[in-house]
Amino acid sequence: MAAMAFRGWPIEAVEFYEGLEADNSKVYWQDHKTTYDQQVRAPMEELLAELADDFGTGKVFRPYRDVRFSADKTPYKTNCAAQLGDGLARGYVSFSAEGLSVGSGLYMPDAAALKRFRDAVAAETSGAQLARIVAELHRGGYQTMAHDVLKTAPRGFPPDHPRIELLRHKGLAMMKTWPVGAWLGTRKAKDRVVAALRAGQPLNEWLTRRVG
Repeated sequence: MAAMAFRGWPIEAVEFYEGLEADNSKVYWQDHKTTYDQQVRAPMEELLAELADDFGTGKVFRPYRDVRFSADKTPYKTNCAAQLGDGLARGYVSFSAEGLSVGSGLYMPDAAALKRFRDAVAAETSGAQLARIVAELHRGGYQTMAHDVLKTAPRGFPPDHPRIELLRHKGLAMMKTWPVGAWLGTRKAKDRVVAALRAGQPLNEWLTRRVG
């Protein structure tokens, strides 16, 4: 059976997450699971199928929160998120009641990858190259971020290093978020995803070459 074409997320998908934010319970989830499957997850899977040739195979994250070590025991995530690609630097798409977020990069590196990242940031040629990529992303309206950012210089690096801001990042990712609008229920949603993932390709290529 041929895959369905992606047509965006309908208003029912937004309303599903608005309801889940108000009542994050097993009862709500079970009462509305068909809406999740058909109006939230299915469009995400259709989108991933269409993006796979250009950005790698996609995988939708589980909708259940891991509450074992969290003070917040609400059982369900209030977004539907997916990653694309299987290398070190990956694409990311998230849909929620707040809108659509798209990003890519290296978000939570292990210790060895973090060391390679920092060494590449500190080195003159590769570091200057990354600084140019980041400046271009900012000009394009994209944010850059990391899972964690140190308040001071990492051990072994001078606090007056010209790229100290990047050195304090534990990894590096780019992202853009759009609030809910009529476009979200159309194929224009895919256009925004593709534009953001393409904008992130120079960063991903740098990460793959210098860190991966």
